Amino acid sequence: MLKGKLKLPAPDKPGTIFPDRLGSLVMAAGLDEKGSEIERFEVEFGEELAPIKPGAFEFHRESDDGDEAIDGEKDDKDQRIRQKPNKDAVAVATSISLEEKRSELEYELSRREINLEKLRRIASTGIPDGGGLRATAWKLLLGYLPSSHDLWENQLNENRLKYANMKGELLLNPSEHIWKEPKRLSSTKQHDDNDVDGPLRRHEVSVEDHPLSLDKESLWRQYFQYTETVEQIDRDLQRTHPDMPFFSGETSFSRKNKEAMKNILLLFAKLNPAICYVQGMNEVLAPIYYVFSTDTDKQNAANAEADSFSCFVRILGDSVDHFCQQLDNSSSGILATLSRLSDLLKVNDEQLWHHLEFTTKVKPQFYAFRWITLLLTQEFQFEYILRIWDTLISNTFGVQDMLLRVCCAMLLCVKSRLLSGDFVANIKLLQHYPDDINIEYLLQVAQDISPDTSSYILSL
Repeated sequence: MLKGKLKLPAPDKPGTIFPDRLGSLVMAAGLDEKGSEIERFEVEFGEELAPIKPGAFEFHRESDDGDEAIDGEKDDKDQRIRQKPNKDAVAVATSISLEEKRSELEYELSRREINLEKLRRIASTGIPDGGGLRATAWKLLLGYLPSSHDLWENQLNENRLKYANMKGELLLNPSEHIWKEPKRLSSTKQHDDNDVDGPLRRHEVSVEDHPLSLDKESLWRQYFQYTETVEQIDRDLQRTHPDMPFFSGETSFSRKNKEAMKNILLLFAKLNPAICYVQGMNEVLAPIYYVFSTDTDKQNAANAEADSFSCFVRILGDSVDHFCQQLDNSSSGILATLSRLSDLLKVNDEQLWHHLEFTTKVKPQFYAFRWITLLLTQEFQFEYILRIWDTLISNTFGVQDMLLRVCCAMLLCVKSRLLSGDFVANIKLLQHYPDDINIEYLLQVAQDISPDTSSYILSL
């Protein structure tokens, strides 16, 4: 864990690069050649998630010379103080016509070469609903679509075909694989056998392809290994946003959506056996699949499953080490990330930090584990989750950087209540974050916390 570190340096190479691979997120560190099986666990709804083991993933950032100076900073090198954002100014900013923002965004997305820096600036203030703007913007900001508009069609076709091939290879019932070969052979041998009369020939099933085979190479054995994973995914999907007909209920519409999400999560688990599936990944996938499947472009909506899989991999690529138990104490593990949040709060509001850490002993592990692991998807209403993700995905320094700033802002925005609360009251408050917080104001507070943790003093 990080200890005694009060000033976190800004990333050396600003600019966001999301993993572009559709396969394993796990590198070989800590694994044998065949990949060891991991122990799975259950967490009841609302409980903190525990990390799993093992695995590693390195998240890189590319250079970007477009950093802007932060206004209002003082020259004091030891502690730069920024005034709190004016709520009236926030209200004025949010009152800007949505139609104007929509027109500006539509113009940017229609250009042959997309200006990603400008797209980030627009998206960080919130993407208007409808018209497929959010779906296209997220794909660009996550690196799923190239900045050149002319390359979109080929890129999408290639990625969607790749997903279809992986899905056909890894998600089919073994019996479908077994009977594919004889059908192919029967067509090639038809001319040789068409003059021969006799009984029907039985298809020979090898020992490896028998449902009861214990051979490690058996398709059936590999298939049954994921039975528990499938059952866990099904249970979690039943609890995904139960108040939304899109996800819940037994309509053909909701069943189709849950089936697509199950395919994505199961395919991810099979491609990444060291991570497999962790309860809560369904919550991270939900905003992505919802946005892509509600795209007004029918072709894009029809391929929401394939597109969602790729972008889900990219989102997790920024935080996959949080799921690896043997990396807990590394610089990229969950304990280090929680420590960074604590450091961020200390630099920005030492009074609140001291009250939580020492007076009431409310550690980040008690409330921020779920915030960080699930990208705030269980803390706010769904429409607010989409708005927050606009800001997270558009951040130049990556999702995790902005996520920590939003988490810190969440503490600052309930400072007065936290200072007057004891251990029980504060735990209850932070594990059930109040829904009366102005989201735009919260995000403005987060934006004004600079990446190098320049001090931010907020009076509430």
